[in-house]
Amino acid sequence: MTLILNNDDIASVLTMDETIDALRKAYEELARTEAVCRPRIDIRIPTSDPAKMYQWGTMEGGSASGYFAIRMKSDVVYEQEYGGTRTEEKYCVQPGLFCGLILLMSVENGEPLAIINDGYLQHMRVGADSGIGAGYMAREDASVVAMIGSGGMSRSHAESFAAVRDIRRIQVYSPTKANREAYAAEIEEKLGIEVVPVGSAAEACKGAHIVAGCTDAVEPVIFGKDVEDGAHITCVGGSIDGEAMERIDRSLRLGSAPAPVGIPEMRLHDEHITYEANAADGRPASAGKSKTRSGRAHGVVAEDRVVFLEELLQGAQGRPGPTAVTYSERGNIQGAQFFSVAGRAYELARAKGIGHELPTEWFLQDIRD
Repeated sequence: MTLILNNDDIASVLTMDETIDALRKAYEELARTEAVCRPRIDIRIPTSDPAKMYQWGTMEGGSASGYFAIRMKSDVVYEQEYGGTRTEEKYCVQPGLFCGLILLMSVENGEPLAIINDGYLQHMRVGADSGIGAGYMAREDASVVAMIGSGGMSRSHAESFAAVRDIRRIQVYSPTKANREAYAAEIEEKLGIEVVPVGSAAEACKGAHIVAGCTDAVEPVIFGKDVEDGAHITCVGGSIDGEAMERIDRSLRLGSAPAPVGIPEMRLHDEHITYEANAADGRPASAGKSKTRSGRAHGVVAEDRVVFLEELLQGAQGRPGPTAVTYSERGNIQGAQFFSVAGRAYELARAKGIGHELPTEWFLQDIRD
């Protein structure tokens, strides 16, 4: 039987510790070439509204340990300005609804094992990544976090940092006062950590040992002038400015997708690759959109100061010293995240009898594909 798992199902079984453990094992498999993934690919198509575009995004990967997964997203994407910050917004069918699915397969017999809503799992795997990065690169005595953003990613990041360091205080900033105050109350109760809402990103960074950008902005949200010596930076929404980039002493990249077999020159470090259609009048789908979200994403951050996780596992130096400013990023190995975390969630759900079953025969056919 093929298991259908929604976000509530995943939330009931998938903990941050389980997520971090699943990702660590997947990254070790990648380093041993026992797992494989490709960069995310986006396809953009104009809509009848010039301010919006349709975007189909996929990322996939699998491992000899047993699972393959593809994550698929169907979005209408547009930008808007709020409180002086330009943000990327998206929806499926109507604002407030989204379509993101993970198809989990067995590599032993090809069986479709599960179809999973990606929302909760998505937040957990991104937060866990930043936790892994902080675990390797943040100061051992890191106890104060600057959280820029107060959405779902900020919640999973709080959990992940608390899993790898003895976090005592989170200073949270987001443009909407009510949102940051609600975040502070929720996380303080959930994690037993002091959470203080503040009025600016600069104020959030004061005394912070870990600085996390978790917004939907399409512009810099972490500024070098605000980052204190010894801080570790991670940014999964928005970006860091040029001064912050210059201040990085050591950058950790968790991995890059390998090149296609026999075509080594096609190995890319970019986070995603985009294919784009034009409207009948020649207008590109992304016309008018922020340059930070168009075309190819950035490659390796601080490439001349980077260390890869594979190198750390072999004994390379990570953090240079207590006053160093460090950075961590996932790289373009999203596909590995989804086979590993979806596989772990599937196992946990099966063990607890959670989810809805559909006959696997519904997904099979007797005509050769």
